[in-house]
Amino acid sequence: MDQSQAPCIELSTNAEERQRTESTASNTSAASNEPLLPDVAFGPSFIKLGSPRPGRENQPLLGGMDYDYTFNHWPDDGEFTDLVRQAEMAVENGIYPERIFQGSSGSYFVKNPENKTIAVFKPKDEEPYGRLNPKWTKWMHKLCCPCCFGRSCLVPNQGYLSEAGASLVDQKLALNVVPKTKMVKLASDTFNYTRIDREKARVKQLVSERFPKVGRKFHRLGLPPKVGSFQLFVEGYRDADFWLRRFEQEPLSDELQTEFQLQFERLVTLDYIIRNTDRGNDNWLIKYIRPDEQQSGDGGGPSRPVIRVAAIDNGLAFPFKHPDSWRAYPYHWAWLSWAKRPFSTQTRDHVLPLISDMNFVQDLCDQLYRLLKTDKGFDKNLFEHQMSVMRGQMLNLAQALKDGKSPVQLVQMPVVVVERAKGGHSETRFRSISDTFTQRFQHKSPFFSWC
Repeated sequence: MDQSQAPCIELSTNAEERQRTESTASNTSAASNEPLLPDVAFGPSFIKLGSPRPGRENQPLLGGMDYDYTFNHWPDDGEFTDLVRQAEMAVENGIYPERIFQGSSGSYFVKNPENKTIAVFKPKDEEPYGRLNPKWTKWMHKLCCPCCFGRSCLVPNQGYLSEAGASLVDQKLALNVVPKTKMVKLASDTFNYTRIDREKARVKQLVSERFPKVGRKFHRLGLPPKVGSFQLFVEGYRDADFWLRRFEQEPLSDELQTEFQLQFERLVTLDYIIRNTDRGNDNWLIKYIRPDEQQSGDGGGPSRPVIRVAAIDNGLAFPFKHPDSWRAYPYHWAWLSWAKRPFSTQTRDHVLPLISDMNFVQDLCDQLYRLLKTDKGFDKNLFEHQMSVMRGQMLNLAQALKDGKSPVQLVQMPVVVVERAKGGHSETRFRSISDTFTQRFQHKSPFFSWC
């Protein structure tokens, strides 16, 4: 929704009161030399702490945030900021996110005020092994099979960071296969909360209604916000398994085969670099519009057909070691016919100069560091191991591109980690690009190499 079309919220009904409010805000800003906050409140995360929403002093702020009100704000990405604001407005209007019943985590289709799906939100505490995961299958798994609990090569309960990190890598490499994903804080009655949280919200609401003066002293009314990944919803896509079966019966034209091969190679590049441990044909998508489904163009003839790939469900990536316990977690796309073809010249020319540049690789590591360190459980040593694995993946990919190998030959290469020599730490730059790196091959393999 364009900013100019955003619905206005009248903050005062009296002209004199509005003028007095604007004058006070102007004086305050001039005294503090800080920019004014926007006059229109698009959601609970843009309400200053301790200040009730104008005209709704006695009503709960569903998810009224007790954190910085600029968390859901990206100055360099106004379009994404606006979409998050729309999601907040929808919750305020009683249009709540809907839980997705597929999968093993608590994930939700997020709506806008027009009740249109705009994103998928995955809260941190509702991840497959999160404490508030609403799916009983993972609860049974944790209870009955504690010895096989989780994936030993991944940092626990950081799937939402992995989703955002995959989007960061995708944008950095200009692959354009991951729907834009960022960390967001949202609250909704449809999320899975503890009984204590719901009772506290109910009691605060009752106190605020009966004793407004006391209610104004609450830092937050309503349910607490949840931090999670907010991934833009892509329309017109279906899971890859559906289309791959159709392509066997209705082969693509040579032109579309070439285009799909390029899209497929971008998916391979992303998955291999982030070492995705959960890529099957059901969690990447294909958008295919056949020529007979296209509307006529300006010239009266059919428009060019469209085929695109979207890489979703990237929450189980960025391991701190290669799988070496029970399961190998292979890339299921490696068994497809497109994986047997050598990487194209276009992919090699696009990707190879980037991953061969140490400045580029270091800058990517720095950006991931700034992203992952926002988690309370962030561990610098584990992060360095994660980057060692990623650098090793880039090293193998660069060699495969130079040698003209195919994706299936790439995944058969010996796994390697590129470790950094121990040294000091810089907050402005995680490590210097002049540091010494060493290669180490991992010889230990998982018990089951096929699953």
